[in-house]
Amino acid sequence: MTFRRRSTLIPAALPFALVVALAGCGSGASTTGSGSGSGSGGTLVIGMTASDIPGTDTVLAFTQGFEGERFVNFQLYDGLTRYDLKQADKTPSIVPGLATSWETSKDGRTWTFHLREGVTFSDGTPFDADAVVFAFDRLLKKDSPFYLPTAAGAASLWAHDITSYAKVDARTVTVTTEKPSGHLLTDLTFLTVPSPTAVKKYGNEQFGLHASGTGPFTFESLKPGQQLTMVANKKYWGGAPKLDKVVLRPMPDAGARTAALRSGEVNWIEYPSPDDLDSLKSLGFQLLSNNYDHLWYCTFDQAKKPWNDVRVRQAANYAIDRESIAKNLLKGTGDPAYQHAPASTEQYVAANDTYSYDPAKAKSLLAEAGLAGGFSTTLAVPTGGSGNLIPVPIATALQAQLAKVGINVKIEKVEWSALLADLNAGKPALGADVQCASTVTYQAEALMRKFWAKDTPVYTGHWYSAKVDQLTEKAERTLDPAARNTLFQQAEQIISAEAPYLFVVSDRNPRAVAPGVKDVVQPKSWFIDLTTIRIGD
Repeated sequence: MTFRRRSTLIPAALPFALVVALAGCGSGASTTGSGSGSGSGGTLVIGMTASDIPGTDTVLAFTQGFEGERFVNFQLYDGLTRYDLKQADKTPSIVPGLATSWETSKDGRTWTFHLREGVTFSDGTPFDADAVVFAFDRLLKKDSPFYLPTAAGAASLWAHDITSYAKVDARTVTVTTEKPSGHLLTDLTFLTVPSPTAVKKYGNEQFGLHASGTGPFTFESLKPGQQLTMVANKKYWGGAPKLDKVVLRPMPDAGARTAALRSGEVNWIEYPSPDDLDSLKSLGFQLLSNNYDHLWYCTFDQAKKPWNDVRVRQAANYAIDRESIAKNLLKGTGDPAYQHAPASTEQYVAANDTYSYDPAKAKSLLAEAGLAGGFSTTLAVPTGGSGNLIPVPIATALQAQLAKVGINVKIEKVEWSALLADLNAGKPALGADVQCASTVTYQAEALMRKFWAKDTPVYTGHWYSAKVDQLTEKAERTLDPAARNTLFQQAEQIISAEAPYLFVVSDRNPRAVAPGVKDVVQPKSWFIDLTTIRIGD
C-alpha cells in the first residue's frame, strides 16, 4: 500500500561517568512491593517528571514527550527494531525487535524484514505480518477504518520517509522509503505495533484503556492524571521481567518527587533536585547517572532582530558560564555544552567546542554589531516537563549572566503542554524571542534536520545554512554509520560557528532509587530497559 507523505509535527523532548551507585542500607528509604525468596518480583513505583500520564496507545505516549516513549510505549509495545539497552558502556545500537533480521535493496530504498516467530500480543492473539501492516495503516493510511489522526502527527516524525509497506508472507514485510534512509532502523523503534484484534474490538477511542501489545509489560489499570499500572508480561519474547508490576505517577515538581521517595510512596524518581542529592545519599538512596545524548539549550528566533546577526548569537554564547551552571546549580548532574552535539555522541568533535566563558569578548562582539549599549529580549522557558532539569533556575542564571554584558532578558514561564502545543503549531512558545527546552539529539536522528529545514513546523529558529542542509541531507541518505557520522561532524562545525542556539548543558540522566531496587542498568541513553530490575533485600 502506498500513501502520500505528510508534514511533520514534533512534540518535545527529549548524562557522571558510567553508572554511579551511591547506595547504602541506611534508614529512610522504603521499598514498595515484596520480593520473593529469590529476590525477584515486587513493584517498581516511578515518580516521573511528566505533568500527566502519557498516552497508552502506541505513539500517543509522545503526549508527554520522550518520557512517554521511555516508560509507556517501549514497555507496552515493540517495534520491528529496538535499542540495545542492556549495557551501559556505549551509545546503544539498534538491534532486532519484532524483526529478527533485515536486508536492503541495491538502491537502499526497500528494506525486507523477517519477523519473529511465536510472539503473541497480551490478549493472546498472534503477531504476524498482518499486524505490522495494520499498525502502519493506523498511523499512515488516512482511508484506513482505524486510522488514528491524533497519533499521525507524532508518527510522521518517524515515518515521513516511508512511501509504501507491504506483507510478503506471514513472516515477512517490506518497507520502502522515498530515498535511502540511514535512520530508518532507528525510526522503526518508535512505530510500535498494537494488537489488531484489540483495536478492532474496542475502537481507537477505547483501545488505550485495554491496551494490548507485545512488550515486556502489559496494561492493568489507569487513573487519569494520577497513575498507570502495568504488570510483567511473563511470556515476553525477550525474557520475562523480574518485576511483578510497574506503577507510573506524574510528579512534575522536583520537591514533590523527592518527598515521595523519602516517604516510600515511590521507590524511583526521575531527575531529583540537585539540592537534595547529598541528603538522599546520606539516607542510603542510590543515585544513578550516565552521560548520554541529551541537550538543554535555547533557540534564538532569527526572524527577529538582533538575533539575525551571528555576532549577537556568538556574544550570548560567550556571555554564559556553563561550568558554573553545571557545577554550582546542577551539582554535577550536567556537563557544560559548548556545541550542539552532546559530548557522549559519536557526532561530537572536541575541536567544535567554541565558546568559553568570556564576557569581554561578548561585549566586543555586541559593540561590533552596533549594540554597545545592549538590548532587551524575551525568553520562554517551561516550568517543568520531560527532561527539562530545573528549567526556571537555569533560565534565571542565564538571565543574570547575560545582563552582565548588556543583554536584558525578560523570562516568560510556560507550562510544558502549552510549549508543546506552540511547538507543534510551528511557533516559539508565547511568541518569545528565545525559547529554552531540552531534546534528545542524534539518538532520534530523524528529528535532526527538522529544526533548521524550512519546510517543517518546528522551524522556529528561522536559521538556515545551505551547507548544513546539504551535509545533513546527504547524511540522512547514507547507510554507512561511519560515513554518516563524518557528515554530521562537518555540519556541527558550521552549527557551532553560526550559533543558532545558546548551548547550555548536557545532563547526565540522573535518577534516585530506593536501596531495594536492584540490577538497574543505566544506559548511555534517554531510554531504559526495565526487565533487568528486581526488588530485593
